Amino acid sequence: LIGYAAGFGAGNILGITLEQKFSVGYTQLMIISKHFSDAIADELRKSKFGVTLIPGEGGSGGVSILMVIIKRKDFKSVKEIVEKIDKDCFLSIQASQAYRGFIPGARK
Repeated sequence: LIGYAAGFGAGNILGITLEQKFSVGYTQLMIISKHFSDAIADELRKSKFGVTLIPGEGGSGGVSILMVIIKRKDFKSVKEIVEKIDKDCFLSIQASQAYRGFIPGARK
């Protein structure tokens, strides 16, 4: 029983570590910034990341929601770009799976 539990735990730790190291797949980011949405979108587009700007309404007024779908390995560079412009923005990260019609990066 102890051997099974140790093997199960070690397998989980190894699997998580390998998944994070290889960063295979896609991530969907939702970025909400009160004042810097356009600057963030422009900078991400300059770096060849596709950005969709969605208007939103919050409790304190209108906001813009930026939706970005990137390869998981690009997350750190996108996060650095966003935090360089607005350290106080809300950033939501979700796993994303391409189904149909998706081309990673900016459209040509």
